[in-house]
This record gives sequence, C-alpha cells and structure tokens, in this order.
Amino acid sequence: MNVPRSEPTFRQSVDLMFNRAVALMDLSPGLEEKIRVCNSTYTVRFGVRLRGQICTLTGYRSVHSEHMEPVKGGIRYAPTVNQDEVEALAALMTYKCALVETPFGGSKGGLCIDPRDYEVHELELITRRFTYELAKRDLIHPAQNVPAPDMGTGEREMAWMADQYARMNTTDINARACVTGKPLNSGGIAGRVEATGRGVQYALREFFRHPEDVAVAKLSGRLDGKRVIVQGLGNVGYHAAKFLSEEDGCRITAVIERDGAVFSEAGLDIEALHDWILRHGGVAGFPGAGFTAEGAALLEEDCDILVPAALEGVINLSNAHRIKAPLIIEAANGPITAGADDILRDRGCVIIPDMYANAGGVTVSYFEWVKNLSHIRFGRMQRRQEESRHQLIIDELERLSADSGVGWTLSPDFKTKYLRGADELELVRSGLDDTMRIAYQSMRETWHGREDVTDLRTAAYLVSIGKVASSYRAKGL
Repeated sequence: MNVPRSEPTFRQSVDLMFNRAVALMDLSPGLEEKIRVCNSTYTVRFGVRLRGQICTLTGYRSVHSEHMEPVKGGIRYAPTVNQDEVEALAALMTYKCALVETPFGGSKGGLCIDPRDYEVHELELITRRFTYELAKRDLIHPAQNVPAPDMGTGEREMAWMADQYARMNTTDINARACVTGKPLNSGGIAGRVEATGRGVQYALREFFRHPEDVAVAKLSGRLDGKRVIVQGLGNVGYHAAKFLSEEDGCRITAVIERDGAVFSEAGLDIEALHDWILRHGGVAGFPGAGFTAEGAALLEEDCDILVPAALEGVINLSNAHRIKAPLIIEAANGPITAGADDILRDRGCVIIPDMYANAGGVTVSYFEWVKNLSHIRFGRMQRRQEESRHQLIIDELERLSADSGVGWTLSPDFKTKYLRGADELELVRSGLDDTMRIAYQSMRETWHGREDVTDLRTAAYLVSIGKVASSYRAKGL
C-alpha cells in the first residue's frame, strides 16, 4: 500500500505512538530508551539453487526485547519485507505479548520473496535453507526464539521449519517447540489456524459487553445486526468475518481484496466468497453481489464496524478524513498510520488497537508452545474424569426425581452437552476468550480511569510498556 510521502513510515508510526504513551508515564530516560530500541536485527543473504541457477535471497530476524525469553514473533514472506518493517513488527510483538500476558519478548522475521512466484518444492528448499541460517545462530530455538506464521506463511512452512530444526538438533527433546503454528500432526494445537480471527471476534464481543464503551463509538445494542466491512480475506479476515456473521449475527456488507471489492447490503456469504477466491484468485465475478475494481474506496463507505485485516498503512492521511466507520478494529498489524490515527480520534472514531485485537495468534501460539514442552495434548488427563463426575450428578438428579415421584426429566440436549468433557479445541477457545477479556479490561481501566488517556491505543501502550518496565526493573535495570 502506497501512502503519501508526508506520511511517517510504519516504523516511525510505532515510535510516535510509543512516545505519545511514555509522555504520560514516569519512566527514567534510560529505561524509556531501553524499552523503545530494537535489541538486534540479523540480516542474512543466502543462496538456493532453483531452476538450474543460484538465487540469492534476503531475510531478516529482529529481536526487539528480551525482557522475557524466549522471544516470539512470526515470519512473513512478502516482496516488500525490509528491516524497518520487521523491527516495527518486533516492537509491536513486545507490547502485544506484555498486554495479553504471554511470557515472551518480542521478535519478528521476514523473507523478501513473493511465495506465489515459486512451486511448492521450491518454497520448501527456500524455507529449509532460511531455517538453517537462523537456527545455527539460535534465532530459532525453543528456549530463545520461537517463530510463527505470518503473511505469506502458514502451517506448511512451520512444519518444514520444525523438521529442519529437528534434523539439526537430533537430541533436543523439545525440538517441536522451536516454532508454533504447526499442523496438528506435527505438534500443532487445535484452534491455531483460526486463532487470530477468533481473537478479533472475542475482542468485539468484549467491547460490546460494555454499553458505555459502545456509546463512545456512537453505537448501541449488541453485535447482532451490525454492518461490517472487511479489508482482506486472508486467514485473519476470513475467520473473523466467518465467525462474526455465523455466530454473532453481523452482516458483512463488503469485502475488499487485491482485485477490487464485492458488496451487498443484505450481507455476503463469507464461506462461498472464500471458496470463490480460492478457485478464481480474486473476488471479481462473485455471484449475487456488486463489484468495483476500486476496492480501497469501500473503506470509506457507511458501516458500523471496519475491519482492516491485511496490510499496514491502508488508512492514512490520504483517506482518513473520509472514513465513516464509528468503530475500527485493527485485525492487521499497523493498518492505521500515526497521522490517520490522530484524525480519526479527533473525529470521535473508536479504534480497538492491533496489539490487542490481533493477539489471538500469539495467545494460542503460547498454548501450543506449552503443549510441546509438556509433551501432552490439553484435555488428555482430565476429560474423562470430568465426564465421570458430571455423570454422578446426572444420575443423582434422576434418582431424586424418581424417588420423589415428581416425574421431571433432564432434556437430552442438556445431558449430552453437560456430560461431554472439554476437548483441546474447547480448552483453547476458553483460554483465548479469557485472555481477550482480561486484556481488554486492563486497557479499559486505564482508558476510563485516567483523564489524560482518551483512546484505547494509548491505554494499551501504557499497560504493556508498564509491564515491560516492571520486568526490566526486576532484572535490576
């Protein structure tokens, strides 16, 4: 996404928002600088033989903060990857992990390629060589640096990375914990693929549990019936849109993609649209909906909730004053620039910030990491015991009914649901829901509890930076 030249870069936007928050904190200049700066960035240029010739590729792995270890953050494959972007994303990971109380520092990585240009076996060769370059410097390691999927990567790439690390460390019993976001059959966890989109859903649910917060956004009522525009129907946007429409009654009135946008005031069928994109490579021609090639223009259409779920900087100085959505939830990293953020806040728009809204991925990655270190899936020890205890209660209730002659019976649906112990997916969703609720409440307490804090983003930075500062102080800094 090209933004106006007067616009600060993504890295500068993160620093500006950081500075706005620390101006309201009582930190020593030295500690403030220690938290702000990126600890290290490794740049690697490696060769891979492809199609009969040697291709030299450039990759990065940035470590922003080691106030807790391991450090955590995704690896993206995109032609626009650069050092500034990776360092900005690593900083956001530090604050994100602190906000949602996952015991990680912040890191991020990237490889400057367009994965669509390569065959699957070529991507595997590239991924394994990149993994080798990082792992031999402990930039992939279960106890030091744990990557995850990001833009352009997924379960497949994480499986290749985990296997490559295991080949290099044959006696490491915790090798599977070197990356998260793996397939289930490679040590992954149920619910990881949907996690970031599910986290967006839980974040909105928690926001709408507080009528006074909803009123600040000039909205009312519940999520049910709210008109939603989603920009980007990749993994995050697809799952967020699917869950909001199917489980919360939202109407997805428009979806913006690379080739344009489709729209329908009655609401789009997200599952059908997703299938269409997979078959045709874009949204053009999707039946039963309007289409425009000027997809970005739909960011400015009337809706209740705007969900930017793709690239950074899509809302900037060139279009911020035309954005009509009263509530924006940042499902992507950095979709609103610092300048646009000022304009939107001045107009009364409520923004649920990225470091909170898309934290579902790192939260469930934490659960996967714990699962890999414990070498047992969640629910395996206690599920049947829970079912046995619940069966005792059901049996006793039915005995009391028979002995008293009342004649009432428990509905079969209730019995089925109550008797079934929680499996791994249910436990993961429960843990994610709890995490998103507690994190929102910590932001909300600062937002409403301080007169000098007027927005959720500043509140999120204050909470997260405060936690990082406490960790450094505990280390003696």
